Amino acid sequence: MRSLWKRFRYRLEWLGLLSAAKMIPLLSRDACYRLAMFAGALMSVLDRQGRNVASANLEAAFGDDLSNSERRRIVRASFQHFARSMLDLLWSPRLTRENFSRYIELENFEELVRAAGPDRSVMVACYHYSNFEWLSLACGYLDFAGTIISQEFKNPLLDPIFKKLREQSGHELIARGRGIMRLYKVLRRKGRTALLVDLTVPPTEGAVAIDCFGLKTSATSAHAWLHQQTGVPIVPAHCEPLPSGRYRLVFHRVIDAPKGRLGATNKNEDMNHRQIAQACWDSFEPYVRRNPAPWLWMYKHWRYKPTHAARPYPFYAQEWRRFDELIEPTTNHARPEV
Repeated sequence: MRSLWKRFRYRLEWLGLLSAAKMIPLLSRDACYRLAMFAGALMSVLDRQGRNVASANLEAAFGDDLSNSERRRIVRASFQHFARSMLDLLWSPRLTRENFSRYIELENFEELVRAAGPDRSVMVACYHYSNFEWLSLACGYLDFAGTIISQEFKNPLLDPIFKKLREQSGHELIARGRGIMRLYKVLRRKGRTALLVDLTVPPTEGAVAIDCFGLKTSATSAHAWLHQQTGVPIVPAHCEPLPSGRYRLVFHRVIDAPKGRLGATNKNEDMNHRQIAQACWDSFEPYVRRNPAPWLWMYKHWRYKPTHAARPYPFYAQEWRRFDELIEPTTNHARPEV
């Protein structure tokens, strides 16, 4: 009976998403924006667990710098930004190579071009901030299409719909299984990729411990490992919301470009995985501090905490000996989980 209900639920989810994927592009840009704001506000009320996680994250990150009312406002806005990202992805068939610049403006794009060099080989380090989906699509329209790892849904019927939407500007999506090794081969052939680097992963899966708002977190080291193995430069980038449903893509300075690349500031042999991952985060955190709402605060960014933590961690954080070992200041050259 449970299996029958699961199949029925999966079919309903597929039908709902398929209907939305056909209907949302029929809306005007303004109507899509207003619908997303309403849906996000509604989600912030209905999703009690996500709301509690977001509030705990903000309290851990900012402490007494935010009042209770400010935290509630940011939590609500964070839900709305996430809803905008999802509905805008459904609306994105309206985007083309010719018109996307009407909705997306660029800042420091020359940094990406300079870092990629004549081979146009580069890794873009992305964050769950504002419309990360359109950041990816825009890179494709800017002739930086690449190979990207896609997290499969629990409901496999949804994967083809999202795959089609995310590949429309030229990207190739690959499954997570052995995805890092496939990216390694792509980058060795002077290809391109983009990775979400604000993901929390278990300490046993090639993670590194970095400082995030002064708290230790177990972060992915995939981009750092790929950089050291291939020499392909990393350019962090994030998306900022603008009025009327528009966005700005901000490209940061290249991280530890290999010798001979324009804009290089360090030599990759001088930086271990943790330092590379930390440098990527450090280029981004000031933006979150200035405008925290667009970050995905509903995500469990601090799943693990030190045994003797000097500051309070969110309620969901758990102590783990392996995380304590990860924090030790030793050079980490482990390969990430593949």
